[in-house]
Formats: sequence, structure tokens, C-alpha cells
Amino acid sequence: MRLIIASAGRFRDGPERALFERYRRRIRWDVELRELEAKGRHPPAESVRREAALFDSCIPAGAHVIALDRTGKTLSSEGFANHLGDLRDGGRREVVFLIGGAEGLSPSLVANADLVLAFGAATWPHLLVRAMLIEQIFRAQEILSGHPYHRGGRAG
Repeated sequence: MRLIIASAGRFRDGPERALFERYRRRIRWDVELRELEAKGRHPPAESVRREAALFDSCIPAGAHVIALDRTGKTLSSEGFANHLGDLRDGGRREVVFLIGGAEGLSPSLVANADLVLAFGAATWPHLLVRAMLIEQIFRAQEILSGHPYHRGGRAG
């Protein structure tokens, strides 16, 4: 299964990127990060519209789309793992995760997603969401394989 993480903005060298790469190297699924930038300064609504067009262009036909948005459903790590496991076992070839920028995702992207997922009610910086998401993907892999990584702590 191929996982595409489409996110507004670009990583620079720093702790967020290092953490993201640390987990990505440990994942057996094919994980691709697509960083999207709407060039120039625009009013918020225009930025969201421009980003939506960029997101639309990187969603392959037939992909399962998961939009990360604070209005979404919260899943336990086991629930998230089960969702990915069901997609894998059902023969889904591609899953695309959408992470919006400062203004969030376009309402049309959220409405058309197969799943809208929240990491709680708080608003998180998109670079930190990338790190949180990649860790949860790694954790899902470990849960699905029966590895004890998940049972070691209570923080997640």
C-alpha cells in the first residue's frame, strides 16, 4: 500500500523534519511526502482556494482520502491501525492524507474526504501534525504486526 502525505508548506532543516524522517525510515509501506505551496501572499480565502487546487492535483484516482481537520473524528491508535489494516486488506493501493496550512483545508476537500480525522480538539501547527501522523502510521504498522511497541507506554 502506498501512503501519500500531502501537506501545505515546506519543511526546513530542524527537529520536526528529523522526527518525521526518523519514523518514515521505520515504515515498511511506501510513504511519500508531497509538500504543496501556493506561491505569493493572498487573503485567507484565496490561499485556501489555491491550496485546494494543489491538493486536488495530487490525489490519484481511486485513492482513499483522509483529511486531517480539527472537526474530524478522533480515533484511538488501535482504531487508526484497524482503519489502515482494513484498507490494506481490502486491496486499497493508495491512501492520501491531507494536512492544510494556516487557514486549514478547503471545506470541499473536507466534505469529499473518505475520513476526516482529528488529533483532538486543539489546533496544531502543520509541521507538528506531520510528525504526529507519521508516528501514528508507524504505530499502526506495529499494532497490525503484533509488535509490542504500542503496549510500552501510555502517552499515545
